[in-house]
Amino acid sequence: MASSRTIVCLLRNDLRLHDNEVFHWAQKNADYIVPLYCFDPRHYLGTHHFNFPKTGPFRLRFLLDSVKDLRALLKKKGSNLIVRRGKPGDVVSDLIKQLGSVSAVVFQEEVTSEEKRVEKEVKQVCSQNKVEVQTFWGSTLYHRDDLPFCHIGGLPDVYTAFRKAVEAQSRVRPVLHSENIRPLPPGLQEGAIPTFDDLEQTEPLDDPRSAFPCRGGESEALARLQHYFWDTNAVAAYKETRNRLIGVDYSTKFAPWLAVGCISPRYIYEQIKKYEAERTANQSTYWVIFELLWRDYFRFVAMKYRDRIFHFNGLQDKHVAWKTDMELFNAWKEGRTGVPFVDANMRELCLTGFMSNRGRQNVASFLTKDLGLDWRLGAEWFEYLLVDYDVCSNYGNWLYSAGVGNDPRENRKFNMIKQALDYDSNGEYVRLWVPELKSIMGGDVHTPWTLSSSSLTHAEVVLDKTYPSPIVKAPEWSRHVNKKPSGAAFSRRKKGPSHTPRQHRDRGLDFYFSKSKGL
Repeated sequence: MASSRTIVCLLRNDLRLHDNEVFHWAQKNADYIVPLYCFDPRHYLGTHHFNFPKTGPFRLRFLLDSVKDLRALLKKKGSNLIVRRGKPGDVVSDLIKQLGSVSAVVFQEEVTSEEKRVEKEVKQVCSQNKVEVQTFWGSTLYHRDDLPFCHIGGLPDVYTAFRKAVEAQSRVRPVLHSENIRPLPPGLQEGAIPTFDDLEQTEPLDDPRSAFPCRGGESEALARLQHYFWDTNAVAAYKETRNRLIGVDYSTKFAPWLAVGCISPRYIYEQIKKYEAERTANQSTYWVIFELLWRDYFRFVAMKYRDRIFHFNGLQDKHVAWKTDMELFNAWKEGRTGVPFVDANMRELCLTGFMSNRGRQNVASFLTKDLGLDWRLGAEWFEYLLVDYDVCSNYGNWLYSAGVGNDPRENRKFNMIKQALDYDSNGEYVRLWVPELKSIMGGDVHTPWTLSSSSLTHAEVVLDKTYPSPIVKAPEWSRHVNKKPSGAAFSRRKKGPSHTPRQHRDRGLDFYFSKSKGL
């Protein structure tokens, strides 16, 4: 009689049951399946250049939620999620010895160096133990093997060329459906999911102002899609609302779940196509796909350029005299630059782990173009704090904003005052996150340093005491300071952006900057 086949499914950024080729393959080829998640201690060290904590409290909470949810879903299927603390290579080695016979280890491939190092370690362990390794590609909307380029080196260096080629010549593969999962081999202990204390962190407090009060897990991800698409029809207005700053439903908010794989981009695409067929197809429904393509693009850029996405001079090897002034950086990260629109966004990030796409583009431009600071300071600070941190999207967007990545236009720079007036015309967002300015009405809140002494006294603001003067002033700001409507005028205006933003120019990912953008 043939011996039973046990397959270990090493899960990383694919914490879901639906449309998961790792489970799909294992189900067809195993008698026993061991779903495995490892809390790798290397994920909780410092960032590469500036030693910020690598995984901050918001992302850790989201990850713990996602692991707990996956365990609960697997238990409903008669299985379980095996959780271990340690390097995946070491954990897999121990499991092979404990189980006595493992037929294969299967996992989803990643693209950047730290993740590839894990894959190499696991493959070495399997080779030493004569265990088969099976890998799959499952992190993008379009499969790596379906790209219309001869090899990854042929990937265009401009997003639009990539998008047009893919849309014309490739297709999205259908969602994989698996109803069941094989049981665990007998005698295997599930292992405790670590706590914040175990990982030497403090659980973050909830902030009622947060635009992302959601929790991690496949169940929550699917519920969010149901809400955003089918219950509220919010997706039909996505393109018009995605640059807003306040509220849960101004954008899809899919990015955090996509980052850890709680939802499949192909499933989102399938649901969009179903929604278009049954309800409406418009620019907004297409724009969700447009943003998913941005996410794809940055992952393929990381495949093409590898560690160059982390280099000081970026993809273009452009020599810029970046500064490392920690006094300026600390003012930026703590939301005390004296530029209210920047400060509001940075405080939201610190207190909630989330920031809108519009905010991310502006604070990145301010750090790199107005302060002239090393873009990697911003990238690593986002890595620490963002609940939706994704290595490819994060670094791709920061390279883009710094002008050393995939931006075909030279010297892109955001005007902080114009942006603030365009997207927070009545100052509601700034007053929400910078309460020391709450008594300055209307658009005046964006430039408190221009107000008269009597106006500041009336608002109980003392510059450089209750709120700082700007640490830098850009000459282009003056074009908008004297043209903004007064507080009284703004109080009579409708809330929201004063115009429809030019989406192609502002590039993309709602999911992350555009990727942080804000899917």
